[in-house]
Amino acid sequence: MDLKVETREILGRKVNSLRRQGFLPAELYGHGVSNLHLAVNAKDFEKVYKEAGENTVINVIVNGVAKPALIYDVQLHPLHGTIETVDLYEVKMDEKIETAVPLEFTGESAVVKDGLGVFIKAMDEIEIEALPGDIPSKITVDISHLLNVGDSIYVKDLPATDKFKFTVDPETVVASIAELAKEEVVEAEVTPDQVVVETEEKKAEREAAKSAGEDEVKA
Repeated sequence: MDLKVETREILGRKVNSLRRQGFLPAELYGHGVSNLHLAVNAKDFEKVYKEAGENTVINVIVNGVAKPALIYDVQLHPLHGTIETVDLYEVKMDEKIETAVPLEFTGESAVVKDGLGVFIKAMDEIEIEALPGDIPSKITVDISHLLNVGDSIYVKDLPATDKFKFTVDPETVVASIAELAKEEVVEAEVTPDQVVVETEEKKAEREAAKSAGEDEVKA
């Protein structure tokens, strides 16, 4: 995918004027390359970002020259959620890089389906090392293998190929099944003193009722 951009001289707070014109301020940088201040059409970027995400190499077209890059970071407005700025990381197609790839959980755990446990995700993405062209868009994790409470999926269990490697400890937990929280039943404790008091009260009530009945008979 191609993303056409323009170099810009407008910096700092003045970039708001770019946004009003439908452009986003962007930065292109990378290992051993010069940093470039860019402006990109907001609609064009949103279209490419939706299709490529942050793990697909795109061609950033600068003055007619294509530069392979990843969409490295996208800053959103804290209130409106609109895109504010974009960071693009220029890559060398023959040089491996480290990046985070999202995890997609599929399948269904029988123990969760039966209401005997709860599914816990320990991570949503995982760090890998690969050539830019070999970075997967996602890694699928099948949770149907989690059959019992306490079962876990580790990094070493994830599907992998010779095109990339995980940079996380193989024994790191990715997801697991936890026991459902038990409802606590609180029973009121009754002390011997309370029993005596209650007995005495009942006795007093009976005596009062008996006296009242005798008074009515006499009357």
